[in-house]
Amino acid sequence: MPCHPIFRQNFRPSLLFKKRKLFFSLRFPVPLKIHVSLSRQDNETHKNLLSVQIHHKTSMANLKAGTRPPWVGLGAAVWVQIASGNAYNFPLYSHSLKSVLGFNQHQLTMLGVANDIGENVGLLPGIACNKFPPWVILLIGSFACILGYGVLWLAVSKTVLYLPYWLLWLALCVATNSSAWLSTAVLVTNMRNFPVSRGTVAGILKGYAGLSAAVFTEIYSTILRKSSANLLMFLSFGVPILCFVMMYFVRPCTPAFGEDSTEHGHFLFIQVASVVLGLYVLTTTILDPIFHFSAEVSYAILVGMVVLLMAPLAIPVKMTFCPLRINRPEIRNQEVASSDETLQGEGNADKTEPLLKSSESSTYLGSFREGDEASEVAMLLAVGEGAVKKKRRPKRGEDFKFTEAIIKADFWLLFLVYFTGVGSGVTVLNNLAQIGIAQGIHSTTILLSLFSFCNFIGRLGGGVVSEHFVRSKTVPRTLWMTCTQIIMVITYLLFASAISGTLYAATALLGICYGVQFSIMIPTVSELFGLKHFGIFYNFMSLGNPLGAFLFSGLLAGYIYDNEAAKQHGLGLITSSISCIGPNCFRLTFLILAGICGVGSVASIILTKRIWPVYQMLYGGGSFRLPQTSTR
Repeated sequence: MPCHPIFRQNFRPSLLFKKRKLFFSLRFPVPLKIHVSLSRQDNETHKNLLSVQIHHKTSMANLKAGTRPPWVGLGAAVWVQIASGNAYNFPLYSHSLKSVLGFNQHQLTMLGVANDIGENVGLLPGIACNKFPPWVILLIGSFACILGYGVLWLAVSKTVLYLPYWLLWLALCVATNSSAWLSTAVLVTNMRNFPVSRGTVAGILKGYAGLSAAVFTEIYSTILRKSSANLLMFLSFGVPILCFVMMYFVRPCTPAFGEDSTEHGHFLFIQVASVVLGLYVLTTTILDPIFHFSAEVSYAILVGMVVLLMAPLAIPVKMTFCPLRINRPEIRNQEVASSDETLQGEGNADKTEPLLKSSESSTYLGSFREGDEASEVAMLLAVGEGAVKKKRRPKRGEDFKFTEAIIKADFWLLFLVYFTGVGSGVTVLNNLAQIGIAQGIHSTTILLSLFSFCNFIGRLGGGVVSEHFVRSKTVPRTLWMTCTQIIMVITYLLFASAISGTLYAATALLGICYGVQFSIMIPTVSELFGLKHFGIFYNFMSLGNPLGAFLFSGLLAGYIYDNEAAKQHGLGLITSSISCIGPNCFRLTFLILAGICGVGSVASIILTKRIWPVYQMLYGGGSFRLPQTSTR
């Protein structure tokens, strides 16, 4: 059971174990009374404890669990998540990089690798989120955006001529690394603000991140008039300005562990609003080239999109004007004595006190090892400073340190499954423009919007579906990674066949399966290894994305594409900016990606079987139970 640091500093083991009944009182959630004789020194310690506890509860009263501030932060996080999707815009300006700067496909795919490395290498943000408040993380991400995209804008707009390739590669890394800072800040903060709804929150936030490409495409087509230079300028200044505005609202709040009848409705409202937004953006993007909207209509469509993006903020507004009192069960380690009990305690050195009160929150704070007496005693001894020399290693579901997690087989199995899923998917995303051109589709905005919308559906749906089945059937979330990777095998074979009319269907299927990988990995890693160091674990898992982009996109797809282009246009032209036409440009790449996802499916089955007992302990009662050592 987690405790306030004052326990470790002032409680001596002799006081904790003067009566062995203390151990049993901590195991059974019933009112028990223990007669403890307190010396003068122990009585002073007891008074200090009570005063600290009362001060702690008074400070917590200013920010109650489940009230308006967490929902304000979630609404603001939606906007930041849209901004953090700036890395998904690479297909919108990649063709300009190739034509204006004269790069070949291999050089372009290596820039795509830089795009993915910057987006997903977030170990520094993961460490920083445990040391600094969210606004500091957002500030760093904003400055990275200004610096990186600013250099790219100077090159594409030809404001500065002859920038070296290595500088553009590095600038793209810095620019897209802003995504890691922005996403880590809002994801870690909101996962901790809503710890018993991790799957739902992860699905919502990553869903909006997946939808960001469609939002940026709408802005690119409407305001920026499909100019790559204007898009890079917008990313250089528009995204940082948005983050500066949202810094105040993204902040940690006291988490709510109790049941809240309104919470489900609020989450459902956000999910419905996000689906409506996705359909709205996809429909207008498809209809624009057909009806050729006027400038006035285009701006009206843009205003409608902004209104839909503001929908999550309707929840805190409604809670402000229509407050609803909710009686929540108190968490045991936050319960404190009243001021009257404190005064009585000061006058009695020898007294009988209730050690624990009956609480419904025992459902959430129950131990996984109630039959393991030795583990309980070891944990209690650790409360006293210096009471034990060797600390018990955490078990799955508890808070792990990074060094403790990386020696676990489940950690690497999850990484392998995620790597095969997103690594293969990002290969298609980075080469989507060239895949479309190879099959005779020269406008990539519809393809990108379709992939973005289906990616959003996969992220949102993966969180909702996995949350439902994990609570009702205790089914591990990774089962859905298995299902989607099997579908990805079929999808890559469909891409390889290049059958007329199947490109849009294959792109939509891949977008859904690609999105599911994100929404499943995030809550799974938090459930297996805890929330305390979640930022580091999440960002380490995210390394599977750039690693896959480097291996499958940079080395594999780019090399095969350039070789096929050389065959079509003559040997010796592989270094020039030429295009490859026909299904052979990517056929071998798709066949290899299908085999890779087959390996990921097998690894996912093994992982699901291994962690099934963990989910039975976490969700055996129909709702999430926090492990005994889980802390924030």
